[in-house]
Amino acid sequence: MRTMVHAVAAVAATAMLAGCGGGAHDELASWMQAQRSAAQPKVEPLSEPKRFVPQAYLSEGQVPPFSSEKLASALGRESSKAGASNALIAQEMARRKEPLEAMPLDAMAMVGVLGRGTQMVGLVRTNGLLYQVRPGNYLGQNYG
Repeated sequence: MRTMVHAVAAVAATAMLAGCGGGAHDELASWMQAQRSAAQPKVEPLSEPKRFVPQAYLSEGQVPPFSSEKLASALGRESSKAGASNALIAQEMARRKEPLEAMPLDAMAMVGVLGRGTQMVGLVRTNGLLYQVRPGNYLGQNYG
């Protein structure tokens, strides 16, 4: 008897599930098929790539722009023209060098600024030491 009840329940469940299948899904599938057939892709053809025309390198025999030869020739020209500028360099060479002129600028870091009344004092750190600088002090190489 019990197996009979299970068999009847299984047949009833199968009949109920068979009644749910089909209808809405068939309509959805037909709509999707209609949309696929209505969609027309628009693909424009690609244009031909431009032809590359190499240019001849005309500066082959010239001095490279960042070479030391170019710098030396520029300094030579300047020194030959500038008699008055030698007097300016002579003044720079004669003055006493400050401690921060021995170090490059990229090795220094500005830490802060202090003010005493109207006088401002900057704090610069380099090589683990802290220096006070004022307007008019020289920093860095190449005459500060």
